[in-house]
Amino acid sequence: MKFFFVLLFLQFSDSAFCYHDYRDALSKSILFFEGQRSGFLPQDQRMAWRADSGLRDGAERGVDLTGGYYDAGDNVKFNFPMAFTTTMLAWSVIEFGELMPPGEKRNALVAVKWGSDYLLKSVSDLPNRIYVQVGDPINDHNCWERPEDMDTRRTVFAINAPNPASDVAGETAAALAASSIAFQAADYGYSETLLRNAIRAFQYADTYRGAYSDNSDIRDGVCPFYCDFDGYQDELLWAAAWLRRATGEGFYVDYIESNGQTLGATDNINEFGWDNKHAGLNVLVSKEVFEGSMYSLQSYKVSADSFMCTLIPESPSSHVDFTPGGLIYKPGGSNLQHSTTITFLMLVYANYLHKSSHTLHCGDLTVGPATLRRLARKQVNYILGDNPIGLSYMVGYSQKYPQRIHHRGSSSPSIRIHPNFISCKGGSIYFNSPSPNPNVLVGAVVGGPGEDDRYEDDRADFRKSEPTTYINAPLVGRSSVFVNASKTLERQVLRFQLESI
Repeated sequence: MKFFFVLLFLQFSDSAFCYHDYRDALSKSILFFEGQRSGFLPQDQRMAWRADSGLRDGAERGVDLTGGYYDAGDNVKFNFPMAFTTTMLAWSVIEFGELMPPGEKRNALVAVKWGSDYLLKSVSDLPNRIYVQVGDPINDHNCWERPEDMDTRRTVFAINAPNPASDVAGETAAALAASSIAFQAADYGYSETLLRNAIRAFQYADTYRGAYSDNSDIRDGVCPFYCDFDGYQDELLWAAAWLRRATGEGFYVDYIESNGQTLGATDNINEFGWDNKHAGLNVLVSKEVFEGSMYSLQSYKVSADSFMCTLIPESPSSHVDFTPGGLIYKPGGSNLQHSTTITFLMLVYANYLHKSSHTLHCGDLTVGPATLRRLARKQVNYILGDNPIGLSYMVGYSQKYPQRIHHRGSSSPSIRIHPNFISCKGGSIYFNSPSPNPNVLVGAVVGGPGEDDRYEDDRADFRKSEPTTYINAPLVGRSSVFVNASKTLERQVLRFQLESI
């Protein structure tokens, strides 16, 4: 009889997440970043098939730009998405760090610091110059070469004052400010260093307004890969919001309030990612509105409420598309970046609703935090294998995951095993090989399936098979929530079992 009641409890407790090992998923989502490291690798490097790379980055400009992350399966360091990745990793620690097992919180902070250390180097010449990229993407993309072997020119792309770079400088400011909050308790001195440099980066972004990719000197290097497609205004407000949270200073509240109209904050743009911060900005600013301290910023909460309502299928304002299997879908490549960022915001907003005892009103529909968490959980479960083809889109999680991801280091023999140099074109045999990648990039989340839930395990189809840092970063926070939730469920099931004896 007690077995029947346990099954009944599991069926109706809205607990599909009990079938997944979220702690394992969290651990692996953080471990992935070690496989993306550039520079001198530490002795405790766990992704052992990787080795030092990019050790002369910055040398052509006489500056040290070693370190940081390769953004995806190539060997270029694009600061715009790297800064966003760092912001999201830091936000994950800020919002959900208390839910992480202690060892994983430490690992998450290490991942944040690998990005923030590099970003500090990128702003070392402010107020005169900000470095925005290392590596020639055209030459790099014409090679299939391990990062340890790369011999393409490591071109340094920089923006000199008074040329504008509001987007990349603003996102760098946000990343450094968020990281300063994440490190406040662990390393106060480092936190203060991050904050000072965040303020300097924001001053450059605000003083020289405009998109960095509009600069003719660098446009051919950053476009079409990480151009500013959606405008620089959101990054200015995004940076100001993070600086407000890091400093508590009223100046940034005034900035957000007074610039909201002119910089488009009230535009209800339902996007969030490395190029478009509007939805994230509205959610972030809403925290202070929920806490009752900043009613003047109510318009941001209104926009955040509206965004959340678009995500709820039963809402009269719902307009997000889903695949037949239930994945949030937006046209274009690397679709899982949308699922991970959007559901991260759902979980953050659910926290704000819960802590302030608020609900969300979508027409006549009243939505509580549990609804947002349930919808977010479905997206996480889809990624981990609850989908029509039963494939985990996280490499190394479960028994069935992508074997031929679009990633140079993963698909080539490790330098530990094959120490001989592999040339630019010499790696083509590994790109074209039908064999699984020899090195497992544990934790990497690939671009994901198409709108029909189909996924071909094809290294050449980079839109589906290439992992990126900005897909993984939001997943760190999302997995943390469900690690804690699954523990709670286990306790509830145990108590129910005992009571039903």
